[in-house]
Amino acid sequence: METVRAVQPTKKTNALRGARLRADARRSFRRHWQFYLLIIPPVLFFLIFKYIPMLNAVIAFKDYSIVKGIWGSPWAGLKHFRLFFENPVFWVLMKNTLIISLYHLVVAFPIPILLALGLNEIRHGFFKRAVQLVTYAPYFISTVVMVSIIMLLMSPRLGIMNTLMQQLGMEPVNFLGDPGIFRSVYVWSDVWQTMGYSAVIYLAALAGVDPALYEAARVDGASRVQKIFHIDIPGLLPAAIIILILSVGNIMAIGFEKIYLLQNPLNTSTSEIIATYVYKIGLLNANFSFATAVGLFNSVINLILLMLVNALARRISNNSLW
Repeated sequence: METVRAVQPTKKTNALRGARLRADARRSFRRHWQFYLLIIPPVLFFLIFKYIPMLNAVIAFKDYSIVKGIWGSPWAGLKHFRLFFENPVFWVLMKNTLIISLYHLVVAFPIPILLALGLNEIRHGFFKRAVQLVTYAPYFISTVVMVSIIMLLMSPRLGIMNTLMQQLGMEPVNFLGDPGIFRSVYVWSDVWQTMGYSAVIYLAALAGVDPALYEAARVDGASRVQKIFHIDIPGLLPAAIIILILSVGNIMAIGFEKIYLLQNPLNTSTSEIIATYVYKIGLLNANFSFATAVGLFNSVINLILLMLVNALARRISNNSLW
């Protein structure tokens, strides 16, 4: 009897708590219905175009047939994953993807921070706005146009760079045909295109630094360099850590379009990455199950890296995504 009496109030309490929560939810919706309407479109977007398509990842575990459909195709288990791991191209793809991604991370992560710190120290308003415009504008150039610019600049016969090199008595270089140069061409052109846009985030973080800190540093006789190291960089650190976590989490998801457009038979040994391989196998060769397995493997590696770096950042700096 005592057990029954102890359980009954608990059920009653839970029912009351549930009713109270539902009443609060209805009250909140009536009061803030405009905000809920604003939330509905992005929620529907992610639900329709992000979450529902995840169900189709089951293709990686089946021998997909267009005639039989996704759910009617026979089950294959881990067959396609084993084929990928045993394929000699596996290590080439992993090496190329990791080298380009790490190269891009090492170069592209600090440069926007340095640019933001430099812009923050500029006192001349016109010059500061001009630098921001020059560095920010390339971000709006489409990938196809950017690749066209790179090809025109680095063409072996008519490119501006080779023309200048010939004027200086140097031999022309096939920049896009040399596998050893391809990675640098990709990374540094991407840094030039995105550094101004990335610096905006750090400039916003610097704008939020308490001006009283600068006043106190000026009273104490701190130099500009000391202000940067003791005020600006600590103010940037939370935003920088979040961006670093997101960058490492996407380390295997390097941009497909630009690499594919810059790719040619001469530089394939260093330009063939997982993303381009998935495109060729999945869409050009119509091997959908195998391509899905490779793409799923790539996504899982990104997820693991994101969780590891997030946990490490939370342990070291108390700043993390969650």
